[in-house]
Amino acid sequence: MSIFSPAPHIERLPEGQIDSTYKRLRKEVFAGTFIGYATFYLIRQNFSLAVPYMIAEYGYTKADLGIVMTLLSVAYGISKFVMGNASDRSNPKYFSTVGLLLSALVMLLFGTLPGVLSSIPIMCVLAFLNGWFQGMGYPPYAKNMVTWFSRSERGAWWSWWNVSHNLGGGIIAPLATLGIYLFGTWHSIFFFPALISIVLAVVTFFLLKDTPQSCGLPPIEEYKHETVATEVKDENKTTFKEIFYKYILHNKYLWYLAIANIFVYFIRYGVVSWAPTYLTAVKGFTKEGSRWAYFLYEWAGIPGMLVSGYLSDRVFRGRRAPATICFMLFVILAILVYWFNPAGNILIDNLALIAIGFLIYGPVMMIGLQAADMVPRVATGGATGLTGLLGYLIGSAGAGAFMGLMVDLYGWDGGFVALVGACILAIVFLLLTLGDKSQAKE
Repeated sequence: MSIFSPAPHIERLPEGQIDSTYKRLRKEVFAGTFIGYATFYLIRQNFSLAVPYMIAEYGYTKADLGIVMTLLSVAYGISKFVMGNASDRSNPKYFSTVGLLLSALVMLLFGTLPGVLSSIPIMCVLAFLNGWFQGMGYPPYAKNMVTWFSRSERGAWWSWWNVSHNLGGGIIAPLATLGIYLFGTWHSIFFFPALISIVLAVVTFFLLKDTPQSCGLPPIEEYKHETVATEVKDENKTTFKEIFYKYILHNKYLWYLAIANIFVYFIRYGVVSWAPTYLTAVKGFTKEGSRWAYFLYEWAGIPGMLVSGYLSDRVFRGRRAPATICFMLFVILAILVYWFNPAGNILIDNLALIAIGFLIYGPVMMIGLQAADMVPRVATGGATGLTGLLGYLIGSAGAGAFMGLMVDLYGWDGGFVALVGACILAIVFLLLTLGDKSQAKE
């Protein structure tokens, strides 16, 4: 574990060099964090793109391959929490790079090792490993963001960073097409992005740094002349148990936020997962039209995240919950339009989906940021890991199973009642976080 240990603080640079060095290193750290997180997405959902080919070539059922994909999701949700807590006591430069390289290695094995794709048990093991290594990405990058960017500016920087996963997720499909063209085999869906990821992992390694103090710079709050709501002395000497019990397990406001995230994720995936089925079955969309609507929903999230981040910084002065609550109120309105718009008004349905995508991705991003704001830097990985664990394992899973059950039992009206109810519950739990004194503007 020595390579993962936090980098030691070094003697501070002369005063005349601090400003220029800080500005340069902040750009490098942000570039490494952005590229790194986008790269993780290049090797996360490759399996789903290969499913049609595996069904045709090996005769698998959708249920067979669904088990493999489920294991990846379960492993990712658990790892995001477990490895998030581990990353709090680690150097993000090494921790994230090792996770990225190991995930790329798993993808290489999927695409090149004989016998892997013809065995469900082997694919289950590799999918679980990939999900686990994927969980080594978000927490250390989140730690970088709170270490190098102060509270008053973090909303804007954090929202720009979160664009990276939309970018990485959006590139993988055309990248898969290019790989098949270049190599003449659909196995390149796995190994082509993996090779690219290895190169990018090396690039991010040289861009990333640990803390400003390890580079001879003052802490970001001192540099930006801001106070710290919660400060931990001797961060490098604080044990995992102390961090977990004091700042994660016994932090009721963090638990309120994590529960709110369950409902936000339920809405996010409840809408997008069922949109193609609902639009074709009820609203008169063609299959191609429903795919375009799906595309618009996802990409509308990019400006939504940016706007919510800027609002929380500029209008609400660093308070995240009020901005998130405002977005959730408008999500209810957009869902109602999507629900009650008569069939045949395709433009209105598309605009409603775009609005939901724009509005829901703001809270998706902001909850992670609020979790990071709630705790000292030394607990960032654990805090964001907890919200991710509950959102991913309960919220996104419920979006498939519970939404499907509601639609089966009560029709699509039942599904929409569940979505609106989730919005209301998310707002209730977000309101409970307003009592957290660490969210007050210093």
